Amino acid sequence: MFRHLLVPTDGSALSEAAARMAVALAKENGARITALYMVRPFHMTVYSAEMVGAPQDDFESVDRERAGQYLETVRAIATEGGVDCDTEAPTGAHPYEAILKAAKARHCDLIVMASHGHGGIRGLLLGSETQKVLTHSHLPILVVRPPE
Repeated sequence: MFRHLLVPTDGSALSEAAARMAVALAKENGARITALYMVRPFHMTVYSAEMVGAPQDDFESVDRERAGQYLETVRAIATEGGVDCDTEAPTGAHPYEAILKAAKARHCDLIVMASHGHGGIRGLLLGSETQKVLTHSHLPILVVRPPE
């Protein structure tokens, strides 16, 4: 049924759970996965107080390091499950756009992603990358939610 799954990650425990679900589904279908982490540009990347005032290269270097760690976690989950896994870490300002672009470019037929479920005012103000993907994608999307 599915041949190529896209698995966006933000490094959270819920994203890891989504990766595990994607690997199980890929294994059942003889599919492969591509893990994706979007590296944010300088103006959007702030991780800690000590980074304030750091040069642009330092910001991007820190986010690239995180990308490598997060994508390696997904790759390890896939390897453990016996599933082929590619990784991608594009730079961009909007994760949902990177997700949709990667899904199209890599001919994915399913997106498996976490949704942290920030509702209410917080969800309204921040927006939901998952909601944006759901709105703009023509592919099926499996949304992994936190346990109640």
